[in-house]
Amino acid sequence: EMRPNDSSIPRPKLSTKGGTIDYKGSDLLKDGVPGIALSSIELTRIYPQGTNQEVRKALLGKIVKKQVETATPEDSPKLVIEAVRYFANRAFRRPITDEIAQPYVDLALNSLKEANGTIPKALSTAYRAILCSPRFLIFHETPGLLDQHALASRLSYMLWNSMPDDTLRVLADKGELQDQVVQNQLFRMLDEPKSARFVESFTDQWLKLNQINFTTPDVKRFKTFDTVVQESMLAETRSFFSELIQGNQPVTNLIQSDFAMLNERLARFYGLEEVVLKPGGGLQKVSLNGDPRGGLVTQGAILKVTADGTSTSPIVRGVFVGERILGIEIPPPPPGIPAVEPDIRGAVSIRDQLDKHRNNESCAACHNKIDPAGFALESFDPVGNWRKRYGTQKDSAKVDPSGTTPTGEAFQDIQSWKEIYLKKPDLLVEAFAKQVLTYATGSPPAFSDREALHKIVKGSAEKDYGMRSILQQIVASEPFRTK
Repeated sequence: EMRPNDSSIPRPKLSTKGGTIDYKGSDLLKDGVPGIALSSIELTRIYPQGTNQEVRKALLGKIVKKQVETATPEDSPKLVIEAVRYFANRAFRRPITDEIAQPYVDLALNSLKEANGTIPKALSTAYRAILCSPRFLIFHETPGLLDQHALASRLSYMLWNSMPDDTLRVLADKGELQDQVVQNQLFRMLDEPKSARFVESFTDQWLKLNQINFTTPDVKRFKTFDTVVQESMLAETRSFFSELIQGNQPVTNLIQSDFAMLNERLARFYGLEEVVLKPGGGLQKVSLNGDPRGGLVTQGAILKVTADGTSTSPIVRGVFVGERILGIEIPPPPPGIPAVEPDIRGAVSIRDQLDKHRNNESCAACHNKIDPAGFALESFDPVGNWRKRYGTQKDSAKVDPSGTTPTGEAFQDIQSWKEIYLKKPDLLVEAFAKQVLTYATGSPPAFSDREALHKIVKGSAEKDYGMRSILQQIVASEPFRTK
């Protein structure tokens, strides 16, 4: 039995007080010692759905249960050493040297020598130390071209949020993770159910879906919105993105698509009565035939996370779409500039308020980049419903979704705004590639990576800008394969 909370095992005391980190009487912060301080590690679930045999294999490798139960005092050290080295190899995601393994082997053997020492207790001691090691908690990447095992880890954590499986490890051990092999592994891993982790985790960060609970819409104003609708919105966006990847759909679907992923509740909420759904079919792919709901940017989850629950702001939505979909670099606002607060009563349009704000020349330069996409999305309220006025009264201000893009193209509404960007797939590919590279490497692409981004765009253009093809170009790129 492995007992991660066994308090009988001595451990060093680490305390944090008043901005200091004390370790054995030394102030690590004051002494300039680099590192990561962990106050606790909580295990909520170990090996979900794993059988006893699968768990034993993950912990012990080729050692079987009978060997542990019948081990003699002479055999026990050999079994412990074999198990520790096996576990450390997996945990550290690369073959380990004798020098790296020795401290953990010593911990296990010392525990085995103690009174009432058993193999499970000895392994628990060593495994705990392994799981607290920086080699487990942090990616081992040296500057320059990644070695085979670092590349395997980067690919696996990007797509599966987990360590490389046996297939990737064997390829890395043999030094065969090169070019076409890496791309083949990309496709293999995308086709596995575990790729759903990439869809959820990436969309959480890229589209801020993990912030959908940040605001609660006013139930008096938005009576048809509830938790079922909200969960359906999340499922809609994630399944839509998954469909783009699995079907290698063109990147322009981020702007406009001829299909959506809907269930009966969500179709009713959006007012899409003409949509044909299979009764009781749950979330399903349906045709939209040019409806402005098509595409990612006009999905309910996106519209909700870019609103505050009571009102919308072209600034917030414009920054979101500009940075995350169009790849427009938007600088932070100058200091001392007050925020523009929408009139929640709907008596004064946000456009009128922004016109006064934009009279300031320093403000106008940024708002010319920010506002157009935000204005186009003003036809949708804080929960993603279509609207023509800001309030419910007859004298409420009318929504004006027109504007001019940063490059000078005029549009009248969300549909004509979409038509402009449907003609710019190169821009969409580069923006998406930046988001994926930031997610996969932990660092946004630098100015020096511009040539690599151009190659990604060019390579995906040769394959009709398919989303899976874009990922294929990304994992072949220099930023992905280097640190």
